[in-house]
Amino acid sequence: MAAFKTLDDLGDVTGKVALVRVDLNLPMKGGGATDLTRVEAVKPTILELSERGAKVLLLAHFGRPGGQRSSVLSTSMVIGDVESVLDKELMFIPEVAGPVVEQSIGILADGDIGLLDNTRFWPGEEGNDPNFAKAIAAHGDFFVNDAFSAAHRAHATTEGITHFLPSYAGRAMEAELKALDAALGNPEAPVAAVVGGAKVSTKLAVLENLVGRVQHLIIGGGMANTFLAARGVNVGKSLCEHDLTDQASKIMDTADHAGCTVHLPYDVVVATEFAENPASLRTCNVHEVAEDEMILDIGASAAEALADVLKTCRTLVWNGPLGAFETEPFDAATISLARHVAALTQEGSLISVAGGGDTVAALAQAGVTGDVTYISTAGGAFLEWMEGKKLPGVAALS
Repeated sequence: MAAFKTLDDLGDVTGKVALVRVDLNLPMKGGGATDLTRVEAVKPTILELSERGAKVLLLAHFGRPGGQRSSVLSTSMVIGDVESVLDKELMFIPEVAGPVVEQSIGILADGDIGLLDNTRFWPGEEGNDPNFAKAIAAHGDFFVNDAFSAAHRAHATTEGITHFLPSYAGRAMEAELKALDAALGNPEAPVAAVVGGAKVSTKLAVLENLVGRVQHLIIGGGMANTFLAARGVNVGKSLCEHDLTDQASKIMDTADHAGCTVHLPYDVVVATEFAENPASLRTCNVHEVAEDEMILDIGASAAEALADVLKTCRTLVWNGPLGAFETEPFDAATISLARHVAALTQEGSLISVAGGGDTVAALAQAGVTGDVTYISTAGGAFLEWMEGKKLPGVAALS
C-alpha cells in the first residue's frame, strides 16, 4: 500500500482550519437519523482535532440533490444527530466557500466545529471541478479525509481538494486502510474469501480479482446457484443467472490454474415457497433438488465443512450472506459461520475483515459484531476495493 499521512504527522494545529471530509449521509425517518454508525466512526477524528485546538469544518454530502439546492437535503437536517454523538454544539454554515464561510471561521473559537452545507448542492462537487475544489481549499490550512465510504468517487471534496492542501487520513480512514491492507494488500496466507449475495452479475469483477489472490473462495447466496448450474446441477426454480454459467465456468477454470479452491455447497436447504418456516422446508443433497424447489440456504454439513476450511486459514475477507438470511430459518448457515469466524478471530488464529450492508447486518444478527477484526461500513468503496480497483480518494492521500 502506498504510504499516506495520518493525524500523527500533523504538528501544532492550534488556530488552524481543518477541512474534514466525513460521511454524514445518514438513513432518515421522521426527521431524525435511524442509524448513527457513520457519525460514531468519524467522532475520534473530529474530537481529536478539536481538542488539539483546530477550527474544524466538516464537509459532507447528503442524498442526491444533483447540483441543486434542496431544503430537505441540507446537512442542517443531521446537525442535531451529529451534536448528540459528539456531545458538542456545532455551527451550521449554509455554504462551502466564499465570504459566509470566511466570516464563520472568524466567529469560531479554537476547538470549535462548523458543519458546511451539502457539498453536492454545487455541480462542481460531482464534476470534480478544480476551481470549486480550490475555492473550498482556500478556507483551510490542511485537509483530512475520514470518509472511506466516499473514497471510490473522484469528487472535489474527496480528490480535487488534495491538489491544493496538505492532506491526511483521519482515524477511521487510517483504520480502514490498515485493515484492508492486512486482508488483501499484504495478507497472511492462506487467505479465504466468502462472497455471497443474490446475483453473480453484481460481483463478477470481485470474483475475477479474488481467484488470483486467495487460496479459498467460498461462494454463497443466490450466486452459488449459478455456479452449481455451471457444474451441471439442476437447481430447480432457484434464483439463478443461467446466462452467466459460461462466465462462472471460466472463473472456476481460472481458480484451478491459480491454485484457488472454489467451495460450493453439497447439501442445501430447499422449499417450494420463499416464506418464513415453510411447510415444504427440507435439507437435501445438491443433486436432489426437485423441479419445484428453490435453494434458500446451504445445509448444516456444508456450513460445518466451511468452518473446517477456515480453521486452516489465517485471513478472511467476507462480503455477502450464504443464504436468504433476512428470512428465518434461511439465516442459519450465515449465523453459524459468523460465530465460527468470531471464535477463530478471538483465539487469534484468524484476521477477519467484513464489509457490505448485508454482511454487517448478518454479523449483528449473529451477535458477533465486536468479535471480528474489522467491519467496513462502506458499501460501494469496499466492493471496488475487492475488485482490485484504485480508489481515487485513497490514491489522492499518498
